[in-house]
Amino acid sequence: MTGSEASPLFRLAYVPGVMPTKWVRIWNERLPEVPLTLLGVSAAEAFDVLRGRGADAGFVRLPVDRTDLSAIPLYTETTVVVIPKDHHVAAVDEVSTEDLADEIVLHPLDDTLVWERLPGRPANERPATTADAVELVAAGVGVLVVPQSLARLHHRKDLTFRPVPDAPQSRVALSWPEDATTDLVEQFIGIVRGRTVNSTRGRPPAEAEPKRKKSPAAGAPAQRKPAAGKSGGKSAGKSPRSGSGGPKGGKRGKPRRRP
Repeated sequence: MTGSEASPLFRLAYVPGVMPTKWVRIWNERLPEVPLTLLGVSAAEAFDVLRGRGADAGFVRLPVDRTDLSAIPLYTETTVVVIPKDHHVAAVDEVSTEDLADEIVLHPLDDTLVWERLPGRPANERPATTADAVELVAAGVGVLVVPQSLARLHHRKDLTFRPVPDAPQSRVALSWPEDATTDLVEQFIGIVRGRTVNSTRGRPPAEAEPKRKKSPAAGAPAQRKPAAGKSGGKSAGKSPRSGSGGPKGGKRGKPRRRP
């Protein structure tokens, strides 16, 4: 860790399509004394928010500039094509980019996929946002290829989607400023990576407890110190046979009668 957290608040940014609910729930269970604030940001502005310290960490889409930001890749999303329910493509389980060759494929300005060449035919102009592009799909203007989470985010009853296995994929990562890896950031990294609450990583180090002296085992006889003046032999005591302190095994005769 390169720093310590002074503020009792953790600010978490996330881009559209990412659902941080389960991680937030675990945070609230483990650190109820530290409130977590969610900040929804666009994929384009997420990195500037982190660099400007507007958030302590954030769920972003790769690639990430590693010059000043750290990142942990989390998962890769399935890419799908969003289409009207009555579109002919809806009759199959999945499609290829070649199947979209005759379609007008919308390319919004906030597209999160990195294309070498966009499939299909281009529209006359690019929609400003993915949400705008979904509205155009519903109007029958074209189709839209996006990560599955965005298709679900902008779901409409009159639309559906199908996987496109050969299309580029979007990868989601947890990112934070490299020079601000605080204790709270480490805590959240541990939660995202699935570490348990007792893990030595992802939580501040606990103070070492003093070692306790071991007590004698139950039922074990206590050791007795040698009697004073003895050199470690058997302790003085009554003879087990005579009941006195005389020498063991000695015979006692009858008393003589006086004349």
